[in-house]
Amino acid sequence: MSGTGLRDRGVVVTGAGGGIGRAAARRFASEGARVLIADLDAEGAAATEQRIRSEGGTATTVVGDLSERTVADEVVSTAVERFGGLDVLVNNAGIMDSFAAVADLTDAEWDRVLRVNLSAPFLLTRAALPHMLDKGRGVVVNTASEASLRGSAAGAAYTAAKHGVVGLTKSLAVTYRDSGIRANAIAPGGTATGITVDADPEGQGPTVLAGYGRNIGRVADADEQASAIVFLASSAAGNINGVVLPVDNGWSAV
Repeated sequence: MSGTGLRDRGVVVTGAGGGIGRAAARRFASEGARVLIADLDAEGAAATEQRIRSEGGTATTVVGDLSERTVADEVVSTAVERFGGLDVLVNNAGIMDSFAAVADLTDAEWDRVLRVNLSAPFLLTRAALPHMLDKGRGVVVNTASEASLRGSAAGAAYTAAKHGVVGLTKSLAVTYRDSGIRANAIAPGGTATGITVDADPEGQGPTVLAGYGRNIGRVADADEQASAIVFLASSAAGNINGVVLPVDNGWSAV
């Protein structure tokens, strides 16, 4: 029996087509969990599923835009159907903004960043909660960001969305702690995931924020973030609830 308490648990990992999500999905599978990979990137999701299966793990995939309620509902219902329940939800999927300051931010960018980074975790959590409540247990782990802790790590849209993720996490932790459900978040600092930023180097946001980049320190790899996610989902973190854990090599301490 795995010491993490994750063997045979049903786990959903969003954004598992690459980066932190892929690393987390593989770690959960290595602990004996049954993993549903959710991502908009069909090719990346398929590659993650194939990798897990080749390593002897159990995985299935749902492809779609997680900010759409029907897709969020499909993710949860598929996990429940395939795994007999849903024990852990990892809301990891996200997109970066263009580092635009408020005055330069378009409606389209604001709406898309908020939908993917904040509305999708809400929709997925809302869909998952009835199943967790029926069992009297469950864990939600959200991927926030260094931008959820400060105003100097991203543009206005991403910063607002990730601050919202922290608020959602804390609200869940307080509201459902007596129902056996825990909610925590990691706040990654600089991490090598392959995500690129399409920023105007002459814009107000990038110009101002560039000066804070020296505080990042060593850039993490995706496995380091995944380790924190799996720990927060595990039985070892059984009394940890409502925490936002920086995984940032001390950036948040600067």
